[in-house]
Amino acid sequence: MNVFVVGIGLIGGSMAKDIKRKYPEAKIFGIDTNVSHLEEAMALDLIDNKAGYADLPSADIVIVSIPVNAMLVELPKILDQVNDDCVVFDAGSTKAALCKSLDAHPKRRNFLACHPIAGTEFSGPSAAIENLYLGKTNIICEIEKTAFKLQERALGLFQELGMRIRYMNPVAHDKHIAYVSHLSHISSFMLGKTVIDKERNERDIFDMAGSGFESTVRLAKSSPAMWTPIFEQNKENVVASLDEYIQNLKAFKRLLLNDDYTGIYDEMNNTNKIKEILKGIPLNK
Repeated sequence: MNVFVVGIGLIGGSMAKDIKRKYPEAKIFGIDTNVSHLEEAMALDLIDNKAGYADLPSADIVIVSIPVNAMLVELPKILDQVNDDCVVFDAGSTKAALCKSLDAHPKRRNFLACHPIAGTEFSGPSAAIENLYLGKTNIICEIEKTAFKLQERALGLFQELGMRIRYMNPVAHDKHIAYVSHLSHISSFMLGKTVIDKERNERDIFDMAGSGFESTVRLAKSSPAMWTPIFEQNKENVVASLDEYIQNLKAFKRLLLNDDYTGIYDEMNNTNKIKEILKGIPLNK
């Protein structure tokens, strides 16, 4: 089995690592515009060989894990190169724009639109970890547009990696992910900015920051190069989620100004119910 990973970072590298473990006979090829990433991936034994688009006709599986703006440009080129028996799937955090852009591609049947909801705040080949996808949800969109035998190949791989599968249309995916992922990243970035702007003495920040601050601002360490295109592609849904979030912040502020601590308690107590909603969702260690 020839597996090509386009974009050797946390997502693609972690998948490559698990595929090498689960499928010892597989040959893993890496494609990346960053030459140092390819060298690092070779040194870390994430991939067996470096490759280019000209090598794609020999691929059985192509995993595309690059920023979502690059997806719009590169995925059509990748599909142009693959053979009719190759399945190509992505790992992008937005789906509507990508699915629409590929709808009329002659090899649309070779593509499976995916979003494995897994990751950490780190990036690059050295961030790749084993079992990143174990127990994680993989959202698949428009599966009916992918050739059945190619669906089976991809789903078999996902099962081996321990993923849970959910099916969703691209528009619904982008709306929901704005709330549970994109908004949390914005909150983390802006909390980090607020603290940095207020506390210019970094020693004070680090001396006083506890585990609560660390866990809340953790996502602010994520790659701006990856997240800026996500916010761009999902702008409408992100703005809607921000409007609701800002209204809740303003409401909390009013409770404080009015010395309504019973109201504050009730708000927090009601939100504590999220513990039941999140129960059973595995967290990255």
